[in-house]
Amino acid sequence: MSRETCVIDYGMGNLFSVVKALEVAGHLPYLASSPSEALPAKRIVLPGVGAFGEGMRHLQERGFVSFLREWSDRRKPLLGICLGLQLLFEVGEEFGPHEGLGLLSGKVVPFSPDISKVPHVGWNQVHFLENHPIREHLPDMAEFYFVHSYHVWDSRKEDVIGTTEYQEIFPSVVGKGTTLGVQFHPEKSQDAGILILRNFGKVHHASLSSH
Repeated sequence: MSRETCVIDYGMGNLFSVVKALEVAGHLPYLASSPSEALPAKRIVLPGVGAFGEGMRHLQERGFVSFLREWSDRRKPLLGICLGLQLLFEVGEEFGPHEGLGLLSGKVVPFSPDISKVPHVGWNQVHFLENHPIREHLPDMAEFYFVHSYHVWDSRKEDVIGTTEYQEIFPSVVGKGTTLGVQFHPEKSQDAGILILRNFGKVHHASLSSH
């Protein structure tokens, strides 16, 4: 079997656990540090840990910004994880405003240290708002593992698949067509996380209607 799921390596975070979780979920993953390496894949995973602006800079330097925009435009499956989800949006406010990939409408804003502990770390519930293929076989309220100081705000309601409450209710699973994102770490979320990755493996080129 050919390797079909590409994990983008742009220098932001340890990718080993993501690759191993994808293998457990039935994928045949490989790492790509250039668009030419990613091009043969059937689906792409964009993971990431770190600052929004730095993430965009690394993607730009490796030629991935225009590549990922075209990939999404062609309705090929894309899954952003943690920082990868945040980079799908238009603007990130970490250390000043930074332009994102703009694949989804909305911006990424900080949690307030005046309200509760930042970052948001640990297990929390995702309330799924619709029967989207990415949550197949998961209950309406499933628990996943989070580590983040910023969250999506002012997104389109129709792009929100699931929400989580910490300081406020924020989008934690998003999607538009075959471009999807999760704020939590599926690779750290045990069976529920593996199920999310397995469900992503069932998403095919242009198989979902854009909402």
